[in-house]
Amino acid sequence: MRRIIIDTDTAGDDTIAILTALHHFKVEGVTITGGNVDFDQEVENALYTIQVFNPDYHVPVFKGYEGPILGTQEGHVTVEDVHGKDGMGDSFFEKAKQRPEDKHAIDFIIETVKANPGEIELLAIAPLTNIAMAMKKDPTIVKDIPHIYIMGGTNNSLGNITAAAEYNFYVDPEAAKIVLHSGIPITMVGWDMCTRYSVMADEDHQEIEKLGTERSKFFMDINRVVLKFNREVHKINGTTHPDTLLVAIAANEELMTKSTMYYVDVETKGEITRGYNMVDINNRSGKNPNVRVCEAVDRDVFKADLLAVLRGK
Repeated sequence: MRRIIIDTDTAGDDTIAILTALHHFKVEGVTITGGNVDFDQEVENALYTIQVFNPDYHVPVFKGYEGPILGTQEGHVTVEDVHGKDGMGDSFFEKAKQRPEDKHAIDFIIETVKANPGEIELLAIAPLTNIAMAMKKDPTIVKDIPHIYIMGGTNNSLGNITAAAEYNFYVDPEAAKIVLHSGIPITMVGWDMCTRYSVMADEDHQEIEKLGTERSKFFMDINRVVLKFNREVHKINGTTHPDTLLVAIAANEELMTKSTMYYVDVETKGEITRGYNMVDINNRSGKNPNVRVCEAVDRDVFKADLLAVLRGK
């Protein structure tokens, strides 16, 4: 079984992505970075999600950096309006029995990668602060990471936090730039893929609710607020699942029916384009491609995978 570390700012769809990762992979650990909601709440959300899945092995949770790589809060806006005050659809679940580990997330990443060279893939569904800082602290890990799957950015499409930028890249564009130019093989699944292929509409929710499992109930609970937000703000009639889509693609790349290597870079200094990422589809830059960008997904296969995760089989 493939082994992964999943880096998350646990709220909303991150939780279903964690369930999906536990379904498909041996999860060596979950690392938390600042993002969607209050940092300590993100930690609690990850712990509770692991409890919902109830794996037959211990999955440790590690606290990482609470804010962007430069230590400023300029772009670190939380989005409780999207996911609820608790990041879980205002469900306010009880605390999980498991507690977070004492070790810092980047030390866990470094030590695990170095102890298992070429075996630990990274699934990044949050601002890339922890991963970038791990690379800065020990650059030798770069050669030992076989692949990073990143939910972030867009492919020449509108962002979801500003017109120019997707949320994860907007919060910490400096970190995104470090990771994208690390030389590690990268697959990027952008926000545009989410809106095209991951939306679960009313009929999908009805099908999920009929599963009648603890996981399907969990799905319905944590998606209450985002469903309302999507209808009112994004004009999307359903829930969006960018992080789960990323994990599903990492587990089964055949979900990706089209992908292309492009040169991708991130704007760190723009006054109105903070976090904008260029996907140079026409190679006007003349630079070598550095990222495999997902461009199309088999939506039916993705939905079937989601149902299997929530069914528990």
